[in-house]
Amino acid sequence: MKITVVRPGDLGAVELGAWRALLHSGSNFVNPFLCPEFTLAIGRVRACARVAVVEDGGDIVGFFPFERHALGIGKPVGAGLTDAQGMILAKGLELDVICLLKACGLSVWEFDHLAADQFPTHHSSRHPSPIMDLRNGYEAYLEVISDKSAKTYKSTLYKERKLGRDVGELSHDYATTDLATLHTLLRWKGDQYRRTGRNDRFAQPWIVQLVEELLHVDTPSFGGVLDMIYADGRPVAGHFGLRSDTVLAGWFPAYDTSFARYSPGLVHHLAMAREAAKRGISVIDMGRGEKEYKDKLMNGEFQVAEGRLARPAPSAGLHWLIRTPVRAARNTVLAHPLLRHPADRALKIYGRLRTSLRQTSRADPARSARDAMG
Repeated sequence: MKITVVRPGDLGAVELGAWRALLHSGSNFVNPFLCPEFTLAIGRVRACARVAVVEDGGDIVGFFPFERHALGIGKPVGAGLTDAQGMILAKGLELDVICLLKACGLSVWEFDHLAADQFPTHHSSRHPSPIMDLRNGYEAYLEVISDKSAKTYKSTLYKERKLGRDVGELSHDYATTDLATLHTLLRWKGDQYRRTGRNDRFAQPWIVQLVEELLHVDTPSFGGVLDMIYADGRPVAGHFGLRSDTVLAGWFPAYDTSFARYSPGLVHHLAMAREAAKRGISVIDMGRGEKEYKDKLMNGEFQVAEGRLARPAPSAGLHWLIRTPVRAARNTVLAHPLLRHPADRALKIYGRLRTSLRQTSRADPARSARDAMG
C-alpha cells in the first residue's frame, strides 16, 4: 500500500474522479464537507491543507484530507467549520493508523465530527447530528413535525402570517448568488457570535474569502447555497450552506434581530426545506450541537464521533495533556441542561459586556487608553 501526500491543488482529474466515485460508492447521502471541491477551496485559503492519496496495487483506494500544524498536530480540513470529517475509502479497506500518521508527517490527528463508522476504537465520544429528513418529501416531513412539535409548528405558522401582516408580503430567494446579500447574512452572524460570547469567525479574512468563493460554486454534485426570506423586500432571515447532490449541510443560519418576535429562523428553515426538497435534497444536516431550534425541526439524526488518532511521540503526549481534559469538561457541560443553560447565560453576559466595552472604546478612544494604562 502506497500513501502519497500532496497539496489539494495538485490533485488531477484522475484523482478527483476517483474521490467522487469512492464517495458515492459508500453512501447515497454524501455530506458536502467530504466532497473534493470543499478541500480544494480550503487549499486555496489555507497553506496547511494536505491530502494523503492511498493506492493499492496501482489503484486509488482512499483519500485523507487534513491540515498539518506545528509539532505534527493534525486537524480536519477547515477545522472548526466542518460538520463532517473523515477519510474517503474503498469499502472494507482498513488502514494502519501508525503508518497513516507517519506518512502524513503527523503525531496526532484530532477530530470532532468524524463519520461514526471510521476508526471506532479511537473514539472518545459520539454525538447526534440532527437532520431534517426529506427523503419521503416535504409534506411527509411536515406531518412528522406537526405531530412531534405541534405547538412550535402552529406557532411558527401563526408568526409567519403575522410577519406578513405587520411588515409586508413575504418572499423567498433560494440559491441567490448576490454578494451584498451574503455580506448581510455574515454581518448578522458575526453579531450573533459576539452577542452570545463566541469568537466572531468572520473576523478571520480566510473564512470570509472561503465563503465568498463557495457562493459562486454550482455543479451537479457540489455547490454553495445562499437562501434568504424577505418581508416587503427587506431581508429577514437566511442561511448559507453547502450541498452535495442529496445533502444540504447547515452552516451559517442567522436573522435580523429586529424581527426576533416572529421566530424568523424557524420560518426560514421551513421555507428552505420546502425549496430544497423540490431540488432533490433528501437530507438537511443541521450539524452537531445542542440547539433548541434543532430539537424542534429534527425528525432524525446521524452520528458523529470525537477523538484522535495518535502515534508514540512527545508532541502527541503534550497534545493529550492540553486538549483532552478541556474537551471532556466541555462535553460534560453540553450534555447536561442544568450545566449547559447557566454556561450559555454566562457567555451571553460576557458577550454583552464585550460589546459594551467595544462601543465605549469607539466612542471615547482616549478614555479607553487611560483605562488600559490603569
